[in-house]
Amino acid sequence: MTKWGALMLDDPSSVPRQRDDDFSAYVEARRAALLRTAYLMTGDLATAEDVVQTTLAKLYLAWDKVSARDAVHSYTRRILTNEVTSLWRRAWRRRELPVDRLPDVATDPAYDDGTAAALWAFVGELAPRARAVVVLRYYEQLTEAEIAEVMGISVGTVKSQCSRALASLRARVPASLERPDTHERPARSGDGEQ
Repeated sequence: MTKWGALMLDDPSSVPRQRDDDFSAYVEARRAALLRTAYLMTGDLATAEDVVQTTLAKLYLAWDKVSARDAVHSYTRRILTNEVTSLWRRAWRRRELPVDRLPDVATDPAYDDGTAAALWAFVGELAPRARAVVVLRYYEQLTEAEIAEVMGISVGTVKSQCSRALASLRARVPASLERPDTHERPARSGDGEQ
């Protein structure tokens, strides 16, 4: 037996075991955040779970290739965003989907600090790419440059998508859901002096 063969027999499973332990620790630490982001992008928990599972499977296959461990989060976010984007392109996603509740359920118009399901219902009505930009910008708090890198688009496209999405939300969101301390709204005609 050669010297190399003896080295291989000492503990051939130690390298894969360490790799699996590192990957498991990363998944344990980041899975909830990935699921949250995927849910906000897709608007459906089952789809979000599928996206996260596929993302983690692809990350596992590339785990040895991710040389800089500080870049793992960016790499994983990119995989996740690509997976969500690929869902938009599939023809079967354009079909109607069954839902647990009818969509014409009345929402409570009372102000509730901006975290109401009603607000996310409006975000969920955005086009998929615009919704992804809004989630990455305002929920994940990424910069425009980081979003452009994650989504594989230009910074200008990020800015225009975000601008259009916010304009659409402002037009649809009832005044009762807006946070009065967040931004100043110009007085509308007919409003009294404030």
